[in-house]
Amino acid sequence: MSAFGKRVRALREERGMTLTALATAVPCDKGHLSRVETGRRPPTEALARRLDAVLGARGDLIGCAHLDASATRNTRPGETAELLRRIQASDTAPATLEGLQAAVLELCCQYGWRDAYELRAEGQTWLRELARLLHRPVGLREHQELLVCGGWLALLVGCVEYDLGMRASAETTRIAARQLGEEARHPGIIGWAWELSAWFALTQGRYPAVVAAARTGQTVAPGESVGVQLIAQEAKARARMGDLEGVRRTLDRGRVLLDAMPRPDRPDNHFVVDPDKWEFYEMDAYRLAGDDGLAEHHAREVLRLGVRPDGGESSPMRMAEARLTLAAVAARAGELEQAVATGVVAFRAARRSLPSLLMVAGEVDAELQRRYPREVATAQFGEALRAVSTPDAALRGEER
Repeated sequence: MSAFGKRVRALREERGMTLTALATAVPCDKGHLSRVETGRRPPTEALARRLDAVLGARGDLIGCAHLDASATRNTRPGETAELLRRIQASDTAPATLEGLQAAVLELCCQYGWRDAYELRAEGQTWLRELARLLHRPVGLREHQELLVCGGWLALLVGCVEYDLGMRASAETTRIAARQLGEEARHPGIIGWAWELSAWFALTQGRYPAVVAAARTGQTVAPGESVGVQLIAQEAKARARMGDLEGVRRTLDRGRVLLDAMPRPDRPDNHFVVDPDKWEFYEMDAYRLAGDDGLAEHHAREVLRLGVRPDGGESSPMRMAEARLTLAAVAARAGELEQAVATGVVAFRAARRSLPSLLMVAGEVDAELQRRYPREVATAQFGEALRAVSTPDAALRGEER
């Protein structure tokens, strides 16, 4: 079943609606709707919008529809997994690790800005090198350290694969990363593998699964910095489930944990706690909670912190979501032109996480459609969103 179909069924069942009742409310042919819900047919854009409105999904279903379409890009889902299987099958390692460890660290620090295809390709190149090195006889300590390098590389490649819409590859790579972490007895890697699981579930609208993965990750990696990110994912899920009190409690818990952590030497490493990220986490939660004042405040802080001294953007993905947050706030304030102009700029980011971008953009699109359904600017935003997700012909077609 597709992420879209799973989310439709979950929302329909939460509201006590039969498939017949939903088909009547949309309206849509019941047989076609059944095929969409079971993933046998993709939804058209028009159907996705109508279902989102009828089920009160606030853009979730719009984002899920585009995310499903983007997942068709992955033509070699087992490529990274095969490299990781070679690593796990070996029982030897090289005598020196410094060069490999330094390379892995630099790649993890390039996640936020480097071209995703290039980063994935280089990550896989290092996985091949790692597989080769693991066939050299050496001691157990060096072998374990190589497994740790493999775990971090797998996590990085899994993140990039998911950014590119390669959903099947990303999940396979995530599982392999967790297995490498378990074999190396490294709680940080295991915790981040659960964080990826929470992130995947969040962008697919599986909010209870986000909370479950976040809680599991916190249990298996106590005291690790990944706990802050796990708590943030839990807060995002609770915001989307309408648990506003839970959002506040969760954010407070994360803030306490973050304040107890030392500032990292390399805050640009994607797999360490970056204190500046907390503005980003709070921005997302407060936007969904409807607190536009706090959402706007944190969004502007994300934009301020993301600018390098030379004027370039050090955190283009975070900044894109901050602009979409400002677009949502402007839409709610009756400023349509500003909302669309700001939102469209977010789509121009050189480095994008497609699932996260589509999730937030779907929320903005739903807000615009609800408030300004017949305005030209609303249609322009929808066109820009379609261009970002590059959906296939089926998504653009007519349902029966």
